[in-house]
Amino acid sequence: MSTERAIMAFAGLMVLLSLVLTVYVHANFIYFTAFVGANLFQSAFTGFCPVAILMRKLGMKSEAQLATSKMP
Repeated sequence: MSTERAIMAFAGLMVLLSLVLTVYVHANFIYFTAFVGANLFQSAFTGFCPVAILMRKLGMKSEAQLATSKMP
């Protein structure tokens, strides 16, 4: 799995988790949903994503790195 796909999966999981927490725990968890959405929005323009930095440090490769490693 590439970093880009893992980020999309992680963001989707966080949105769903925060919605479940909003419904079943406390209504203020909706701010967590807003935070995840705002982070996704800003990363689309700036390219800065804290989760991507963490995943790279853990050794996960990007789509480009995976594509070049498959070339003969």
